[in-house]
Amino acid sequence: MKKTIWTLILTVGVFCSMQAQNMFGKNPYKNLQDWDEQQMHYGYFLGFNRYDFKYEYPQSFYDKYGSNQIQVEGDTGFNVGLVGNLRIMEYLDLRFEPGLYYAKRTITYPHINNPIHKVKHLSSTYIHMPLLLKVSTMRTGNIRPYLVGGFSESLNLSARQNSKEDNYTGTFRMKKWTSNYELGFGVDLYFSTFKFSPSIRGVFGMQDEMIRDGNINSIFTGNVDALRTRAVFINFTFH
Repeated sequence: MKKTIWTLILTVGVFCSMQAQNMFGKNPYKNLQDWDEQQMHYGYFLGFNRYDFKYEYPQSFYDKYGSNQIQVEGDTGFNVGLVGNLRIMEYLDLRFEPGLYYAKRTITYPHINNPIHKVKHLSSTYIHMPLLLKVSTMRTGNIRPYLVGGFSESLNLSARQNSKEDNYTGTFRMKKWTSNYELGFGVDLYFSTFKFSPSIRGVFGMQDEMIRDGNINSIFTGNVDALRTRAVFINFTFH
């Protein structure tokens, strides 16, 4: 997960640096000079994600299994959605960014010897609805960095919350709804006819999302205190 975060940060940084050198120079003509004075404006975004889980265990788990914690490996997913931006004041905006997020994860249980149950491949589709505050710096030429943070609700369309089957029959169950907090940064790049904003954001689930198996001593869920979503989003927004 840490490698993924740094890779995405480096990608955004290199891209922005190239754009700054090639297009904005030392004293560029300011494109879209009145753009940020709009009370409301809209846009859309495309991007990528990397979803993970954070497992929390009781001490009895470590006593029994040692360091053989459940392992989660995320795969790159994609995002698409809309942006609504409300200007509050010169350096502060309120944003609503509803989107559709498709994610893949592989879960490995090192303490399980049965090869049928040892590895699970999980595909999830989320409707993600964040409400964010965007705090911008002073614009320099055609570049304006910003920080963004807020809260979100996610609807997991693949949760299988109400399924009567569980992990023993191959069904990984989660709660449909979860709440998150989000933190990130980005940069606005002003072109002659549109504004382009690459950004990176971390998403941190605040609730336990796991649905326990019917067996209280389940080898999949019996030793888990909580399961929370962790994710990294990299979005390319066009206004």
